[in-house]
Amino acid sequence: MENSDDVPLSDEEPVTAQIVLRTLQEVWLNEKFSPELLQHQSDLVDCMLDQIQQMEENLCKLKKNDFRVVIHRMELDRIRYMVTDYLRIRLNKIEQYVIHILEQETSRSPEDAFLSPPEHKFAREYLAHMEDHFRLIALRHMPSNVQDFDKTKMAVAPNISSHIFLRVKKNITGVVIEGDSENRDEEVDLDENSQHIMQYKPIADYLKSGAVQLV
Repeated sequence: MENSDDVPLSDEEPVTAQIVLRTLQEVWLNEKFSPELLQHQSDLVDCMLDQIQQMEENLCKLKKNDFRVVIHRMELDRIRYMVTDYLRIRLNKIEQYVIHILEQETSRSPEDAFLSPPEHKFAREYLAHMEDHFRLIALRHMPSNVQDFDKTKMAVAPNISSHIFLRVKKNITGVVIEGDSENRDEEVDLDENSQHIMQYKPIADYLKSGAVQLV
């Protein structure tokens, strides 16, 4: 459902609702296909939720037999799915890699944090509940010298060597592809609009800078 109103994402000049929607779709796909948790986009999500509310209000102004209602309802459902699936994927990653993620967050400033404040609160509480659970069902039954909850032994890290499918948004030169015991490292150039299947690790920083898009 198109909306001609401008939507401010930051203190800079506003962008249209369609740009916000395209950005949301890109952020959703990146999070979906990235093996690691990416930086949160809570401002974008909040902006899209405001748009959904405005679209709902616009729909209420249309007559029930207006054929546009069905089309706009389908568009609303699509947007809601992207928002909820994006948040669900992030929560799943937090639960799976909670110790690893919280350890990484300690070295980041609030401006560079990957977790939003509500996600950070959830992660800390999830880890505390996990520790309580292990103490209740196992650790308290063990000898006193092994009753400590060692987070370092429990930490699970994402597999950044897994392969992903990407589209290049702008020319990139000198991407280092690590070799194995039989092959040496290799440098490759990625042309704008080209598509590739490759390991996530060499392009992780390019993804975070917006130079590539996961698909």
